Amino acid sequence: MIPKDKVEAIVSKHNTIEKELSSGNLDPKLFAEKSKEYADLGQILKNAINYLNFKKEKKDLENIINDQNSDNEMMSLAKKELAEINKQNEIDENKLKIFLLPKDLDDKKNAIVEIRAGTGGLEATLFCSDLFKMYEKVCSKKKWKVELINISKSEAGGFKEIIFSVSGSDIYSYLKYESGVHRVQRVPDTETQGRVHTSAATVAVLPEAEDVDINIKDSDLRIDVFRAGGPGGQSVNTTDSAVRITHLPTGVVVSQQDEKSQHKNKAKALKILRARVYEAEKNKKDKERSENRKNQIGTGDRSERIRTYNFPQGRVTDHRINLTLHKLDEFLSGEIHEEMNESLRLKDQNLKLQELN
Repeated sequence: MIPKDKVEAIVSKHNTIEKELSSGNLDPKLFAEKSKEYADLGQILKNAINYLNFKKEKKDLENIINDQNSDNEMMSLAKKELAEINKQNEIDENKLKIFLLPKDLDDKKNAIVEIRAGTGGLEATLFCSDLFKMYEKVCSKKKWKVELINISKSEAGGFKEIIFSVSGSDIYSYLKYESGVHRVQRVPDTETQGRVHTSAATVAVLPEAEDVDINIKDSDLRIDVFRAGGPGGQSVNTTDSAVRITHLPTGVVVSQQDEKSQHKNKAKALKILRARVYEAEKNKKDKERSENRKNQIGTGDRSERIRTYNFPQGRVTDHRINLTLHKLDEFLSGEIHEEMNESLRLKDQNLKLQELN
C-alpha cells in the first residue's frame, strides 16, 4: 500500500504547476524546468487518479455483486469490471512505486567516460578501442554529443586509455550501468594456433560535476606545467603546455596534454578532476547511507566484472542480471544496447523497491 497523501501530492503538484505555467510570470529558465516537471508528472497522473478512486469504485461494484436485487446480467458485468480494476490497480501501484522511488539527482547530468585497457596486453588495447566505437554508435543513435578529452594510443592501433564526455538528455541515467570490468574472449589476429585469449578493459562513468555540485578551492589545487611529450620521447611542442593538477585533500591527480594550449589543457583537466572528486564524495555518501548499496546494479563499482563479450560464440553476457544476448555484432554496433540497458534499469528498480518494503 502506498500512503494516500503521497499519491494526492502528485495530483496537487501537477495542478499547481499547470497554474504556474499558464500564469506567464516565470522566467525562461524556470519555465523550462517547470515544463519538464509538469511533463514527468503528466506521465503518472492517470495512474495516480485511478489509484485514489480505486477503493470507492471497488466498494460500489462489490455492493452491486452482493445486492440480492441485482439481476444476473448486472452482477456479471460488475464482477468483470471488478476483476479489471483490480488488475489495473496492481499496474497503477507498481508504476507509482517506481515514480516515488528516491531520485538519483545525477541521472540528468552529462557524463565523463574513461576506458582503460586492462589485462591482455595489446589485445586489451584493441578491445578498449572496440568499446569506444560501441559507445560512439550508441550516442549517435540517441543524438548525444561526444567530445574527446584524452587519448593514449598503443602500437597495435588500439587505446591504452581514452577519456571522453557525453552531453545531451539524461545521459548518466543510461551510461552509469556501464561502469565496471568488461571482459573479451576472442582469437587475436596475431594468434597462429587459433587459441581464444581473454582480455579486459575497465570502464568508469562519472557524472559531470558543475561548480554548484562540489566546491573545489584554488588553495586545494597544485598545478604543475611541463612540456608535452610524444611517442618515443619526441616533443609535441616547444612550450610548457601540458598540465598536471593535484587535488591535495583527496590526492586525485589528473594530467592533460592533448591540446597545444596550456589554457585548454587546464580546462579539460579541471573537468575530469571535478568529476572524479565528486564521484569519490558521492560513493562515500552512498556507503554511509546504505550497506546494501553495494548489492545494487548502478553502483559504478569498477573492480567488478560486469560483462563478457564472447566472439567465438557470438554472445554478450551481463553477469549482474545473468542476461545473455546471442547478437554480439548487433550489440557492438549499438543496435540492441538498449535491450540490455532496459533490463539493467528494471533490475535496479526492483532492488530499490525491495529496500522500501
